[in-house]
Amino acid sequence: MADQDQNTSGGQEQTAQISGTVKIVPQGGGEGAAPQQGKGQELEEAPEKKSKRKGIALVVVVVLVVLAGLFYWHSTFTEDTDDAQVDGDLYQVSSRVAGQVLHVYVEDNQPVDKGQLIAEIDPRDLEVALAQEQANLANAQAEYEQARSNVPITAVNVRTSVSTSGSDVLGTQASVLQAQQQEQAATARIAQAKANAVKAQSDVDRYTPLVQKDVISKQQYDAAVAAAEAAQAAVVEAQRNESAQREMVRVAQQKVASSKDQEQQNKQNGPEQIKVQQAREAAAAAAVQQAQAKVDQAKLNLGYTKIVAPIAGIVNKKNVSAGANLSVGQDLMTIVPVNHLWVTANFKETQLSQIKPQQEVILKVDALGGRKFHGYISQIGGATGSRLSLFPPENATGNYVKVVQRIPVRINFTNLEEEDKNHELRPGMSVTPDVTVKK
Repeated sequence: MADQDQNTSGGQEQTAQISGTVKIVPQGGGEGAAPQQGKGQELEEAPEKKSKRKGIALVVVVVLVVLAGLFYWHSTFTEDTDDAQVDGDLYQVSSRVAGQVLHVYVEDNQPVDKGQLIAEIDPRDLEVALAQEQANLANAQAEYEQARSNVPITAVNVRTSVSTSGSDVLGTQASVLQAQQQEQAATARIAQAKANAVKAQSDVDRYTPLVQKDVISKQQYDAAVAAAEAAQAAVVEAQRNESAQREMVRVAQQKVASSKDQEQQNKQNGPEQIKVQQAREAAAAAAVQQAQAKVDQAKLNLGYTKIVAPIAGIVNKKNVSAGANLSVGQDLMTIVPVNHLWVTANFKETQLSQIKPQQEVILKVDALGGRKFHGYISQIGGATGSRLSLFPPENATGNYVKVVQRIPVRINFTNLEEEDKNHELRPGMSVTPDVTVKK
């Protein structure tokens, strides 16, 4: 009986496990009778609930697989990277002339417009230089006018010289003819003087015996002797005159030769003299151009004293103030553009197989809360970033490890003026580009 009571008391509760749950069923009369009767029903319902749960799990798995497939399928339509940033040309404003700064009209982080005056250099030294170059120009122009006027004067002188030398040739030739005629006349006078001398000497020879015989007077004889001597002297004079006329003929002939040489020289040198004057004119004209260029340069230098913004943007790194002495090429400040911007995205080389120019891009800017901009692929870089670095890697070693390289891709904004009216974009901002590679 004790054992039976123990079994009865131990059997007051039974443990039933249905679908993974443990239920304690009280035994005995009263309240324990109902659960004892529903035990069979729960055992019958357990397989049905288990089947429903399996069906729900299967549906969830199928949905997840479909969503994963759709996500993967959709991911093949775009390529993206988080290694991208806004880029732009940074304009270094520098001084083009040396001088002292009078005014600086901008401050750091101040927006400026293209052509806006940002600094001014003392112009007085350059104004003096301009005045000096203008005086040099006036002098060069005067020398040019003189050289230009000498060209026609030289041409007239050359023609006159050639004409004069031709006339001189004719004149000396006429002189030669005249001298030759005078020489011939002198020769004829020699013959006449000799004939007179012979007649006078014959008279002396004839009068000599007569005066000895006192047939004629001594006076007649003396007159005959004097006439003979005079005739002989006339012969000598005629001979000397002939020699002089012969010399005059030689001199005249030399003058003819000299005149011909002068004429030939004038004909040859005349054009060269004109060319010399023309060359001087050209040199003077070149000197005028050179002086004009210096004046223009002086004007430019004077204009460079007013330093203006080369582009619209934001002033950064201002390192100039009033009173500073500047040298040529000294950096004054940096202007960061706000209009001419683009995005440089460094895609992995494994992503470039489907990226092509002109493909559409959605650009998400982190600094603007993921704000989206529209753009397009402009060009793909010519080399990887590592190859363009200051110290390119050298892979010709035994411990080479292949590393996926990145290539810079330029992305231009489609309509930056409309999408960034307030000029909120800045170079260096991080961007996430999504390139549409398939539609």
